[in-house]
Amino acid sequence: MKMKNFDLSLYLCTDRNLTNGRDLKICVENAIKGGITALQIREKNCSDREFFEVAEQLKKISQKNKIPLIINDRTDIAIAINADGVHVGQNDLPCKIVRKIIGENKIVGVSASTVEQAIQAEIDGADYIGVGAVFSTNTKTDAKNISINTLQKICQSVKIPVVAIGGINLNTLPKLKSVDIDGIAVVSAILSSENPQFAAHELLKTFRS
Repeated sequence: MKMKNFDLSLYLCTDRNLTNGRDLKICVENAIKGGITALQIREKNCSDREFFEVAEQLKKISQKNKIPLIINDRTDIAIAINADGVHVGQNDLPCKIVRKIIGENKIVGVSASTVEQAIQAEIDGADYIGVGAVFSTNTKTDAKNISINTLQKICQSVKIPVVAIGGINLNTLPKLKSVDIDGIAVVSAILSSENPQFAAHELLKTFRS
């Protein structure tokens, strides 16, 4: 088990399409004020150049506030901006290859929906597991829901942190109270909120209570 110093309690994944026309940087800054503990850049509908520019801008904000910045899928962009880590899915570059590319000191996260995938990710060098979708979500329509029972089994099967993702908000979060997760990953619950700072604060307070 790697002992990197990061907190995944409230993990924000970006999506510029959910900010209701507001500047993503401002939304992220307000979310940081509200207490998010990690940030992932996950922008699907943009060019490589746009992704790079967004990543550069958000790295300055995350670095200033000492929040780890994770790049979704794009190992090349993570290297280009010297991000804190990379998150990959089951159809992306294999975890063990990403680990070889970015080295031992960076964070590698892996999406998993089964116990077997989670165990393999840990073997391959992952630092944490993202598990979902635990509830129905419009931000990733191709994600199949997994049961809370499966989520708990995954938590019990690995020693690295497990983060739940998918449809998590103040209404659904209490349903995870009995599960030994290390954090929650959210998108619309913060970015689509009229007040991202307050939304982040309430989510973190609810999770930690």
